[in-house]
Amino acid sequence: MSSAWHEIRDHLIRSASTLGFQRSFDTIRSTQGLLAQFRDPAALLDGLHRCSDAPERKNLILSALVVTAQGKGRVSDCALTLLLLALWPGLDAVRRRLAWRRIGTADEITSDILARTTEAVRALELRRVNWIAATVLRNVERDALRAHRREADRQGVVVEADPDEVVGDCATPATEHSHARLHRDIRRLIGADATLVMRAAVEGFSHAEVAAELGLSEGAARKRYQRATRKLREALHEIV
Repeated sequence: MSSAWHEIRDHLIRSASTLGFQRSFDTIRSTQGLLAQFRDPAALLDGLHRCSDAPERKNLILSALVVTAQGKGRVSDCALTLLLLALWPGLDAVRRRLAWRRIGTADEITSDILARTTEAVRALELRRVNWIAATVLRNVERDALRAHRREADRQGVVVEADPDEVVGDCATPATEHSHARLHRDIRRLIGADATLVMRAAVEGFSHAEVAAELGLSEGAARKRYQRATRKLREALHEIV
């Protein structure tokens, strides 16, 4: 586990507690009505990380932050910091998967994730996106893997993993290929919830981590996981 990664988060949290940051946050509250109910950044982040709140409302709040982050000045930087902290659980899961894939050193992966997340937020076309968190997290992980593959191709190194699958990590190219194949097989059997099952059952992520990545509440992720695994058991029983 990289201490630098957690030190960055601590630094962002400290920055979000300063008087200047609060003033920028108050400006956002005055222009984005959805944020008016939150008295300070801590209350906003608590609301976004709380599992009981409706995913649709969280998504609208994230959309408002993205609009502000795509502007200029301190208010834009304030919104970007809040988005990084809001997405942190999902970004942490992405970081661990990229580390398991061994696409670089811990510091390189940390810098890459933060740079790509910033770029993804600044360039996000909201009219083309349904779920902010899921889209940003997936794009960051996929683009990091694509860059790794391009570099590996340039150096003549074989990389088996398909960046578009964005599946869990493993130690060798052979096992990466097995993960991708397993993901495709599960998807054929149960459909779109294959990723959820892979994350929780195969890769060992908690329901909270999976929920953050997919833009769901923890309760919704847990229920969908239960339905998906039941469906998978039934499909495997028919095959056997």
